[in-house]
Amino acid sequence: MQAMYIRVKRNKTTYFIQCDPTETILQLKEKLYNLIDQPVNDQRLVLMPAGDVLEDSKSLADQKVENDAVVALTLRKGSLPFAFD
Repeated sequence: MQAMYIRVKRNKTTYFIQCDPTETILQLKEKLYNLIDQPVNDQRLVLMPAGDVLEDSKSLADQKVENDAVVALTLRKGSLPFAFD
């Protein structure tokens, strides 16, 4: 298993998440849940700069998320007092 890092950006905050290419997007969202306390179902991850929405059931490798990739985090409306970024 080869450890990698991805950068998850939300507003002006960047989270550095250690993960493995075989992990699914859902597993990544669970790690984020531990950091930001936002339900997995309310998180949406978008690979930058392509703008591709990452699918929960697919692995990082399946969706060509590479080491040091930048992923934007948006939250579903209604989960916070303010709307999507």
